[in-house]
This record gives sequence, C-alpha cells and structure tokens, in this order.
Amino acid sequence: MDAKATVKIGEFSRNGKNRVQVQAEDHDFQPEGTVTPVGILLPEQDDLFLYAVTSKVTSDCLVDILEAWWDTVQPHFPHITTLLIDLDNGPENHSRRTQFLNRIVHFVAKTGLTVRLTYYPPYHSKYNPIERCWGILENHWNGDLLDSLETVLSFAQTMTWCGKSPTVTLISKTYHTGIKLSKTAMDELEKQVSRLPQLAKWFVNIQPDNLTDGTSIYF
Repeated sequence: MDAKATVKIGEFSRNGKNRVQVQAEDHDFQPEGTVTPVGILLPEQDDLFLYAVTSKVTSDCLVDILEAWWDTVQPHFPHITTLLIDLDNGPENHSRRTQFLNRIVHFVAKTGLTVRLTYYPPYHSKYNPIERCWGILENHWNGDLLDSLETVLSFAQTMTWCGKSPTVTLISKTYHTGIKLSKTAMDELEKQVSRLPQLAKWFVNIQPDNLTDGTSIYF
C-alpha cells in the first residue's frame, strides 16, 4: 500500500513525450486542483486498486481506503485471516502515528483479521512492488496534459499492470489534518499491539485476540 506524489491538475508540462505536439505551461503555480493516487497491490494476483484522493491524504484517509478495499475483495478471499501490509515509513502511516495505529486497531476489531504492518526503512521503499506501478502510471500520462480530474481518472483506468487494468475509485471526501491521540490514549493503545524485538519501529502485529473489550476510536 502506498500513496504517490500529489499531481497538480492543469495545462502543465510534465516533461513527457507525445506523438502530437502539445502546448503546455512551464509553471504550475496556480493548479485547478490536485489529486493524490493511493494504491493497493496484490502481488500474487497482479491486481492493482487505485484511489484518486482530492483531499489531503491523512491517516484516516488511508484506513478508510483500506476498509473500502477489504469490503470489495473479502468475498474473493474467505479463507484469509491475516493481512500483511507493506508500507513505506511515510508521515501519515508510520508505526508511531497515533491516529493511524488507532484506526488500524479498530479495523482489526471490526474485521477479526490479524494485521501485520511491515515497513521499509529509509531509502528502501523503492523495493515495495507497488512503486513499480507508479513508474508505469507516470510513463502512461507524462506526455499529455492532466487538465481535469476526469482526464486523470481516464489515464489511471487505461494504464495496465501485468496486462491488467486497475480498479479506479474517486475519493472526494474532505479529510482534516492534525488528528492525534493523547499520550495516555496512545499508551493504552500500545498495550493492544506487539512489536518485533529490536525492530519495533518496522514490524507491528495486531491480533484480534489481544484487543480489549470495547475497543474504540479516539479523536
């Protein structure tokens, strides 16, 4: 799971190549809007799910996407009891981000799944398989003008990964930054997760059996 760099919408040059001459602006100071692609890749199946987020990508946004994705695919994986999620150590989803961990714990309580968060250390997130998907997407749309949200969605829908087109969903909900738990609430939350010794920052295991009764979201 990963979020790509935010894309500015407008008639801006993206330094790509096109068979047809395209006139573009060389400055992007006043974009008409922005969109941030968030992706979930199933490497064994080569299934790619892209979510076009028009708001800030926050901890709540990422877990909302995870929940929506699981609701979509769960009927195809009735035997699955554990999700292993590869992540970079980004600011909105790192293992010490209080609201992210809070929402993941709630996700475990809601679904009964075990969730294992595995993080790539700095400068190594390029080894996450989904990073290759972003390269394909960039090559797919770089020679054109991303002058509207509809154009961005169209390019996302027509790219292919291993011969398959992704499932593309628009997320237009507004998310607010700055939501976090108090130290007391986080201390209580930490009792419900386990961290790998000596790699506590990089591997977090959350099991439904370890959750206290009445697990709730803190805001």
